[in-house]
Amino acid sequence: MRRSRSNRRPHVLTLVGLALACGGPRAARAQSAPPVEGAAFLLIPVGARAAATGQAAMTDAGTSEAVFWNPAGLASLPHTELAIHHSETFAGPGDAVVLAVPSARLGTFAIAGYIVDYGSFDVTPSEPGGGPPPGPVATAEVRNIALSATYATPITKSIAAGIGYQLVQFRVDCSGDCSDVPPGVGTTQSVDAGAQLRLASGRVVLGLAARNIGFKLQVNNEAQADPLPARLQGGVQWQVVPPPAGHDGFDVRAMADVRTGIGAGRWSPLLLLGLDAGVRSLVRLRAGYAFLDSEERGPSLGIGLQYASFAFDIARVFYETSAIDGTQPMHLSLRLFF
Repeated sequence: MRRSRSNRRPHVLTLVGLALACGGPRAARAQSAPPVEGAAFLLIPVGARAAATGQAAMTDAGTSEAVFWNPAGLASLPHTELAIHHSETFAGPGDAVVLAVPSARLGTFAIAGYIVDYGSFDVTPSEPGGGPPPGPVATAEVRNIALSATYATPITKSIAAGIGYQLVQFRVDCSGDCSDVPPGVGTTQSVDAGAQLRLASGRVVLGLAARNIGFKLQVNNEAQADPLPARLQGGVQWQVVPPPAGHDGFDVRAMADVRTGIGAGRWSPLLLLGLDAGVRSLVRLRAGYAFLDSEERGPSLGIGLQYASFAFDIARVFYETSAIDGTQPMHLSLRLFF
């Protein structure tokens, strides 16, 4: 989906249409299976670790990034973590901030804020009679926002579970003469829930999560409300090369997930594959492939570095086609430990 930025000055109706297509209600996103879904920005990957491994993130654990994938992964967080995630994708820049605090007795609590900014647009009304349009009369800003609170805890030594609550909003804010700007504020709620199981061998982990389960997103009226992009995703992780016993050595993990929509007409399984290799958390090399049913399918690569209480992850996704604005997404994550 091609989208206009501020330097293109689209007519206001075009502006709103493009914004809705990128993440508001009536979001006919490339990743969304029919029928039409709202708040499809929730399907844009958050976090460089998951983006680099082809979004095969159901078994990833020990990082606050689990808030956006499988909340059960928070249960094994070893320390308080503050994370900042930034992405540049076809929809526009996205930014998320997460604070996760583990407790040996109570489990792990996390709060997060996530925003996708579709840009500022000059509102230029059409001139009657088809003449040249006058100058801009207003400026509109289009955003999607999600605020969340998540909790996870170990159930047994091998089982962990987590649940998260999200407040989701689509909004168009306007300054100036906004008489021609359609109203655009819609708010809804959703929950995520997940579990992880570590088998007795310790080399195999299973994960399952249901995401974006909630009420329809309504901006104008009930007839135009659209369901959230609810997804069910399950996966398995295999420690192909375990680190040497009692030593810090090289290890390799392989992940495979299957994702499907939830609801009538949305059951279309998709395969997600990932590979993560390195020495502890010091240096990690990652690769993946997302077999999505859209132009956004394709391979991904990434690297992760950690030193003391600081970690940096970067990922690049390579679409199979250049139909989506020619944009190849970039994901950056910065994590601080306390």
